[in-house]
Amino acid sequence: MTEEPTTPTFRSDVTVDLVRSAAADSDVIWAARVSTSGEQSLEALQQDPEKSKGLINYLMRDRHGTPFEHNSMTFFISAPIFVFREFHRHRSGWSYNEESGRYRELEPVFYVPGAERRLVQQGKPGRYEFVAGTPEQHKVTVEAMEDSYRKSYESYREMLEAGVAREVARAVLPVGLFSSMYATCNARSLMHFLSLRTKRDNAAVPSFPQREIEMVAEQMEEQWSRLMPLTHAAFEKHGRVAP
Repeated sequence: MTEEPTTPTFRSDVTVDLVRSAAADSDVIWAARVSTSGEQSLEALQQDPEKSKGLINYLMRDRHGTPFEHNSMTFFISAPIFVFREFHRHRSGWSYNEESGRYRELEPVFYVPGAERRLVQQGKPGRYEFVAGTPEQHKVTVEAMEDSYRKSYESYREMLEAGVAREVARAVLPVGLFSSMYATCNARSLMHFLSLRTKRDNAAVPSFPQREIEMVAEQMEEQWSRLMPLTHAAFEKHGRVAP
């Protein structure tokens, strides 16, 4: 009996789930105070919150970075492959494990831009901006992507059914295919990531990220800010520059 072909799924969103964490503002306080006071209780934050807030701001302002490394967050991320190719440029303080097209058959889930995605680039490299496209431009973009995705996945399945190895057949699949990974970092490495992969008016150093990786970064930042609100507030206060 011939297996029914799988219908492609098209997405314009990304998934970011915080699956495990050991991260709190008290971790920063504990790590910082050991240099001047020896071993400190993890209750220091609750005992003197204003002093702790001041210490975190001082560390952020003067870029004493190592106290922000004594914590850990693991995120599950589902996003297009082209997002991961940018993501994996962040190496210091990060660990990654991504799903493998060598060992499993890849599902036909593909990225298409949502109606709000700005499609048109204006200006020269280094001095450009993106502006909204017309409905016609969005229509031709989505239709071209979906048509290409369907054809590439059909070719992928044909090779698999002919007995071709997954690691060979996957070569026809585009970077708009969704992949998934676990990404583990600490607050310092996450702040470096956010400083480059988000665009904010209050940033001391301007950044111009691709929108799709910014969508991932925004969700990561929201979840981190709930874990370490004082550290996140200091990051915002001091121009979103990682210490």
